[in-house]
Amino acid sequence: MRRRISLAVGVTALTAALAATAAPVASGATPGPERTQHVEYFTGPDGHPRHTTVPASPTPPRSLRPSVRGDGDVTPIVENGPVGSKLDVVFVGDGYTAGQQGDFHTAVRAKWAKMSAVEPYASYKNLFNVWAVDAVSRESGVSGDPGKDVVKDTALRSAFFCDGIERLLCVDTGRVESYAAKAPAADLVVVLSNSTKYGGAGYNDVVSKVGYDGIATASSDHAKSDQIAVHETGHSLGKLADEYQYDEYGTYTGAEPAEANITKLSADEMAAQRQKWYRWIGRTSPDGGTVGAYEGGGYYPKGLFRPTENSIMRTLGHEFNLPGREAMIAGFYRHASVLTSDRRTDSRIGRAERVTVRLSASSAVVRWYVDGREAVDARGRVSVTPRSLGVPADGRTHAVTARAVDGTDAVRDPRLRERMRSSLTWETAC
Repeated sequence: MRRRISLAVGVTALTAALAATAAPVASGATPGPERTQHVEYFTGPDGHPRHTTVPASPTPPRSLRPSVRGDGDVTPIVENGPVGSKLDVVFVGDGYTAGQQGDFHTAVRAKWAKMSAVEPYASYKNLFNVWAVDAVSRESGVSGDPGKDVVKDTALRSAFFCDGIERLLCVDTGRVESYAAKAPAADLVVVLSNSTKYGGAGYNDVVSKVGYDGIATASSDHAKSDQIAVHETGHSLGKLADEYQYDEYGTYTGAEPAEANITKLSADEMAAQRQKWYRWIGRTSPDGGTVGAYEGGGYYPKGLFRPTENSIMRTLGHEFNLPGREAMIAGFYRHASVLTSDRRTDSRIGRAERVTVRLSASSAVVRWYVDGREAVDARGRVSVTPRSLGVPADGRTHAVTARAVDGTDAVRDPRLRERMRSSLTWETAC
């Protein structure tokens, strides 16, 4: 299936794409402060992330030149269920001409394959839909690749050397939103810029009207740029803090942070107060070592603790730690359901008609009920007929219900477990 939707794209200079917009200033008036955006960037595939501030992207003009053919087209890459019941990931390409959109789709498939191989994505592949939105650029490639003097005319204004930092790959976030809005839904947005050069960025202060929080950018054809996107989803989906520090920040003296993976409390204090990741203390974590309280995190070398020595929220190339993995699963279930079906629940089903459901993960188990009584022999089956469940041919209406629970051992929070169950009910028409 390929759904074509057009989006007009205007052309501005690269410097305008990175400049802040401002209202006209009356003669003699004092200009207001420049709008800015906070971005996270990565100096190398195995390095600690860093932060800086860049001028905010301008608001896209209301009147844009007519789009070229194919601009704004939406292509499904992975379809696992109805929009609204799955977590919808949207990839938008930049630096791809009209004839290179096939290359963009290939890059999306390759990048998603690497992202979804990281836990907990790997255990929840059935929970995602993935969409590719074509942004047709006038020129192929990315500004700043290979050198600072290279300027390309692209749809999203992707550029290395943003703010003078070579590996910081900035985009026009307003234009990104215009394209992302063309997808059926957008819970997570990743921009793939057409380049083999290492780089990317995380715009974590972007709150979109479309529904996603934050934008991750990554070079399309660098073997390790997917790690940038995975780290950034730790912020946007897991609502996790960074676990690295800047020595110049000194000692943290503020309130207890809201994020699940940093705290002012020691391991003993967490256990005594039953706070933060106390349920995981002492467990061996997939990123190496034992869960405890390691000083340094949330940018402060002193006064804040992180769960493990070196998770992906501290250094790229590592796994999420156990508390981080649990937080990511919580993020998944903010957007998706344990149980979905293409069969609508507002239509009756015949006794011989087949009903098929999808589960979020292999750790989820489905049970079937007829008028509230479990059909034990059907436990675990994802495709049934009312007749196979024992619905009688008595001319009466009966209720067929599928109930699923995700029993993964990667979650210990009972409040989260309550969200990891769902049910669907159909009426029969005998």
